[in-house]
Amino acid sequence: MMNEFTGLFYLLVFVLGTAIGSFLNVVIYRMPQEKSVIMPPSACGACETFLKWKDLIPLISYISLRGRCRYCQEPFSLRYPFVEGTNGLAYLVIYGTFGLTLEGFAAAFLFSLLLAVVFIDIDHMIIPDQLMLTALIIGIPLTAFQSLEKLLSGFIGLLVGGGLLLLIAIVSKGGMGGGDIKLAGILGLFLGWPQILLVLFFSFFLGAIAGLAIILYQGKTMKEAIPFGPYLAIAALIVLFWGNSILTWYQQWM
Repeated sequence: MMNEFTGLFYLLVFVLGTAIGSFLNVVIYRMPQEKSVIMPPSACGACETFLKWKDLIPLISYISLRGRCRYCQEPFSLRYPFVEGTNGLAYLVIYGTFGLTLEGFAAAFLFSLLLAVVFIDIDHMIIPDQLMLTALIIGIPLTAFQSLEKLLSGFIGLLVGGGLLLLIAIVSKGGMGGGDIKLAGILGLFLGWPQILLVLFFSFFLGAIAGLAIILYQGKTMKEAIPFGPYLAIAALIVLFWGNSILTWYQQWM
């Protein structure tokens, strides 16, 4: 009986994750255009027909419709089921790691935030202020309710993360975008101090490798801008799941 209940709960967690992933698709598409993420209802981008509830069931609708609009047969982007499925699977991993705790809720929110940031930054080379403001408003109470120590660590992380990238932007005269600075601050709030230092280290390391690959294989120059948000996001997820272990290992070798 307990195993059945556990399996059902995992299924509910996955369904919740895919449902939030469906909303993230709306955020990714509309927020960079400064459109409401609530109204109007979702519509086909080709024929502009408003979609019914049966067209919007996460994953299931895409599969049943074979990835095409019910009304005009134009194909939908694979990104839609990818975002839904990725968010659902991530929620399963987060629940398995943190359980039904405030830390788990914070981790789930952070993952969904980063998923939206990655695709928006790739598409538009921006990280919307509305997204960062929402993260700040939600992040402060989520951090504070865990403990005062966690809140203090978060505020130090916010100042250090945002401050270091701001300093880099000033020294490099615009080499770092304002959205990246704000995102680093938000990551510092959620992950705390000194974990934010690991995030910055891994993000610069990953960014350097990717930048070199882009230069070698696409013929771009060092002066061309590349979105840095995805590297901050990947680094933050590494630290979210393994940051404490990495810090413990480092301290043992010091």
